[in-house]
Amino acid sequence: MSSTSRSLRSEAEHSYDSALWFDAESVAGVRYAIARLTFGRRLELARRIREIGRKAEFLAAGTDAREKLEAAVVGAEVDRAYLEWGLLTVEGLTIDGEPATPQAVVDKGPLELATEILGRVKAECGLSEAERKN
Repeated sequence: MSSTSRSLRSEAEHSYDSALWFDAESVAGVRYAIARLTFGRRLELARRIREIGRKAEFLAAGTDAREKLEAAVVGAEVDRAYLEWGLLTVEGLTIDGEPATPQAVVDKGPLELATEILGRVKAECGLSEAERKN
């Protein structure tokens, strides 16, 4: 009697890494990992930025200079949420004499590095270039 089904052991195992590693372009010798977008992480991110995003849209529609300034601040809060959500680890960097953590990179790390990582995180989320700039 022959069987047409494959043995489970003969099936190739699939491997999935939940993080993507990059060598920093803005700071030599530094590498970092960002989270890959998954169903659960997409939901988590959406919850984080939903309210911030609504406020940003409302303020951006205003004509008052104060509203425009506040919209810029809120936009930066959205970027911070992306960074905190997406940056998992950093290697090869110290900040104030301590090994860099993701939170330290966000709070007091090199701006160029944070901007680079933010672009990678937004790209992983599938945002277009125009959406990434906002």
